[in-house]
Amino acid sequence: MTSEAYKQLGEAAWSWVLDQVREDEGPWLPETVSGDGQDVTPAKDRDSLYSGIAGLAPVLAEIAQHRELSARERALADGIVTRLSAEAKSRVEPSLYDGLAGDATALKLLAPGEESVALRRLDDLTTPDGWKTTADFEPGSDAPLNDIIMGTAGVVMTAVWARGEFADAIATRGGEALLRTADRTEAGLDWGISPKSAWRAPNYSHGTAGVAAALAVAGASLGRADFVEAAAEGARHVLSVGLLDNDGFVVPHTIPPSKREVEPLTYTWCHGPAGTSHLFSALSYAGVTEVAGFRVDELRRRCLNSLLTSGVPERLRPGFWDNDGRCCGTAGVGDVLLDAAQDWAGTELSETLLRGARTMGDALVERAIRDGSGARWQFLEHRDDEPLLPPGTAWMQGASGIAAYLLRLARFIETGPNSPVVDRPDQWWAVPAPVRVTGS
Repeated sequence: MTSEAYKQLGEAAWSWVLDQVREDEGPWLPETVSGDGQDVTPAKDRDSLYSGIAGLAPVLAEIAQHRELSARERALADGIVTRLSAEAKSRVEPSLYDGLAGDATALKLLAPGEESVALRRLDDLTTPDGWKTTADFEPGSDAPLNDIIMGTAGVVMTAVWARGEFADAIATRGGEALLRTADRTEAGLDWGISPKSAWRAPNYSHGTAGVAAALAVAGASLGRADFVEAAAEGARHVLSVGLLDNDGFVVPHTIPPSKREVEPLTYTWCHGPAGTSHLFSALSYAGVTEVAGFRVDELRRRCLNSLLTSGVPERLRPGFWDNDGRCCGTAGVGDVLLDAAQDWAGTELSETLLRGARTMGDALVERAIRDGSGARWQFLEHRDDEPLLPPGTAWMQGASGIAAYLLRLARFIETGPNSPVVDRPDQWWAVPAPVRVTGS
């Protein structure tokens, strides 16, 4: 496909999302749209980065790299900033993908300086153990969680990325809380979603790979060698439970596997080598060159090789690749490949990674549903009687995140590996500092 084909589809997807935005005490977005799209109400997490209006901020920031925002888009951006700035003053959920850290992310992208409202609130809510959660992960408990999506690791990453008056205190206390909740294993250190979790999701979104990445970048930022060493010990544990076959590296989705009815090995941002590759780039950023006898850049390359040889984005069998979104599917894999292609610019590997990213883009073009209202995608849940799911709107599981990926891919193809990157708290160290839009 040409860059223009990716760009046109990205714009069509964004047009469809924009038409789904409603207004009730500020903008809100239905998470999915089926039928005529009229029978929808704001979700409980209407403001979140995962599935709410905060997730529109990185899309708007990406669009701004292509063209001037329209009056309608500028009004939406202003509405998001007004809503999130006001809500952050009393919000109690801390997390990156459903709380204050997500608010800070959106505000920094749309109105740099406004993120201090959310960071100040995070600072006020800090406990010695981290931040209490409102997520119903363990019914009856509001104890802090560890992971990127819902827990302390995501808050720490956001503070280091956002910087500012409260950032060092948040990252320090969050990192120290993560050290206290680590489990010692024969190989190194391990973290569950919560300290009480009997099972593990060891990859990036909910497990040790993500927690260790947070500690690595926080340690580098704060000059905390203990954080960096804990990150390296986390990587040693991840290596001990993974597979290094066929010049790759993959880690099981869940340990023990009986805890989740999914494929034992997946290749996504959340539970596969796409996201877990960021652990090794984070260690490199922190000055770690080797873990358990392997160079960290080699381990990152192995993760990427596993992606490129896995068969994705083909739907090889039911349950293998039923999602095209950022969190769990095609767009998320493509974005990681572009990050690495920019980090290895000028090498043969960079060209290989770009080809892989274009393969993901081609699949998105082929699977798009297009009509006069724009473009969107329907994912599959093969275990349901009606496996085709309604189109999603959001950053992590819908057309917003896919649109941003397609627009970035088009821009990369047109301008090359020095193309600016709209960086985010959970991947900024994976690209060269000069290309980052938020700076360092």
